[in-house]
Amino acid sequence: MQNQPTFISFPPLKDWSLSAAVAGILASTMGYAGPLVILFQVAESANLSSEVLTSWIWGMSIASGLLCGWFSLRYRMPLLFAWNAPGSALLVTLVPGMPWGDVIGAYIMSGGILLLLGVTGAFERLVNRLPLALAAALLAGILVNFSLDLFSKMTQAPLLGLVMFAGYILLRHLLPRYAIMLTVAIGVGVLALNYDLSFQQVDWQISTPHWYMPSFSLTALFSISIPLMLVAVSGQFITGIAILRQDKYSPPSNQIVAGSGLMSILFAPTACHGVNLSAITAAICTGPDANPDPKKRYFGPAVAMLWYIMFGLFSAALVSVIQAFPAAFIAMVAGIALLGALEGSLSTALSQPADREVALCTFLITASDLSLLGLSSAFWGLYWRHYHCCSALS
Repeated sequence: MQNQPTFISFPPLKDWSLSAAVAGILASTMGYAGPLVILFQVAESANLSSEVLTSWIWGMSIASGLLCGWFSLRYRMPLLFAWNAPGSALLVTLVPGMPWGDVIGAYIMSGGILLLLGVTGAFERLVNRLPLALAAALLAGILVNFSLDLFSKMTQAPLLGLVMFAGYILLRHLLPRYAIMLTVAIGVGVLALNYDLSFQQVDWQISTPHWYMPSFSLTALFSISIPLMLVAVSGQFITGIAILRQDKYSPPSNQIVAGSGLMSILFAPTACHGVNLSAITAAICTGPDANPDPKKRYFGPAVAMLWYIMFGLFSAALVSVIQAFPAAFIAMVAGIALLGALEGSLSTALSQPADREVALCTFLITASDLSLLGLSSAFWGLYWRHYHCCSALS
């Protein structure tokens, strides 16, 4: 279904529906249920302050909300946006030791690359040249340590870990769409019964961002910007566009990538590492469960815009609430939230016999935390593919 761009206007009452509104709220909330805690892993590994976290969440939320509003109301399609969740997993090993100004600069350069890909129309060409197995192996190498951390943290809180993991496995079969959210609820219940949780220090004031000055370096470009961009393209944009096409929409791919890149540049100084088209959770808004009429499903992301902005305005409260939970719980939620993505990435990476060797080596190099010449394992995982191809041709 091809929708022509229109002037931005409020959805007419005939397009309103409770089911689409609930779909938009649920899809955007799911982004906070699991992937958000990965930011706290980044903060812990890099010794970032609560001030940085508050600004980071503010930037991600407001940027995602603005993109949802602009694209869904302009194209009248269920175009849901979110922050780069797989990219945040990448940052756990890349941000520590990197000057903070260089990190902000890397975010800007990553957004700039996306903007160029969209404006020049090179996005489709990059997708065709980037082997899906390589992109999946890179993503799997980034995610695997989170899943391993899930089990290593069980030694600190065995009851909590076992109950959450068993609950997740059961819910994946019974209620797959809500498995992560319900697993988090189970974990909170176990904590409430067995641990002393205190929320007295929650800050309910309206949050404001902090603006950080960027600096630029080739090390940050190769270690953070390029891997961050590739993970966004392979893990978010390609999947999100495929989901939309599966539901008979014809999304404006280049405009989506360019708009995401521009918004990522504008909000990078708040510590936002990038926003993009939502992937798996987008399916909640694009299918018939949201609205039997495909022309009215855009109302879901339009409502999600307001939900995102609310979360952004109260990002300090979100930080305070999450910091009240034990670090082991945060690590377990992150590991569980990324299990599905890890499973899918490994399956895709090893699905084609011709690509298995290079995909396996890319996965192992990326997962190894290898650092040579100041460049991260994600870069060397990508370089292995280039070296392998050149060797095969010689």
